[in-house]
Amino acid sequence: MTSVLDSTDEPNVDNRRAVLRHRRPSRWMHWINFPLITIMIWSGLRIYWAEDIYALGILDWEWFSFFPDWFNEKLGLERRLARGLAFHLSFGWLFAINGLAYGLYCAKSGEWRHLVPDRDGIRNSVGVVLHDLGIRQDAPNQDGRYNSAQQLSYTIIVALGGLALLTGFAIFKPTQLSLLVTLLGGYETARLIHFWVCLAFVGFFVIHVVQVIRAGRSNFTSMVTGYEVLDPEDDENEDA
Repeated sequence: MTSVLDSTDEPNVDNRRAVLRHRRPSRWMHWINFPLITIMIWSGLRIYWAEDIYALGILDWEWFSFFPDWFNEKLGLERRLARGLAFHLSFGWLFAINGLAYGLYCAKSGEWRHLVPDRDGIRNSVGVVLHDLGIRQDAPNQDGRYNSAQQLSYTIIVALGGLALLTGFAIFKPTQLSLLVTLLGGYETARLIHFWVCLAFVGFFVIHVVQVIRAGRSNFTSMVTGYEVLDPEDDENEDA
């Protein structure tokens, strides 16, 4: 059973076939989101520089703080609070609009069915991760376009995007949105959640890039052109 969106047979000398993997709206909103998140993280770090209150540790034993002075100095983040606020608030609206557009597209096109894991998703995700780490030899069966680990991570990152917007609005307008602040557990809790959501985005970005590199060039180009070129043996695996 094939797991592709659509396909067009384009025979050539080596019998390869171009398969449509990603429709145009998905590709556009994916690439629009990339610079937006980058700017949001960069500007957010400039805002955080003004009051870097978070650290990891146990009781009075502090392991390290987010983020040390040398980190801010290397990236030129210090003494740029006003600029950070201006960029963060301006591009935050673009991030919200792009996210809303993607949500509406997924709902209307049925794209969400490829992204949301089934009831066995968590269990199968563990198997995929073990396979990627080389601990498990055989990968779990993949019936759709994405494996269970991809579905789970994409669903989580979309939910985190919504949480980033909610907590962002809460700490931006805590008086006007006092009910939202209360629902999030208070201003300080909302700010802490916003901070950790940012770190989760960074972690997802790093893992995502590593996985794209591991998957090969054809996987990357499919997000640019929409099509992935399959070799004959890959084509047999797709239809197996």
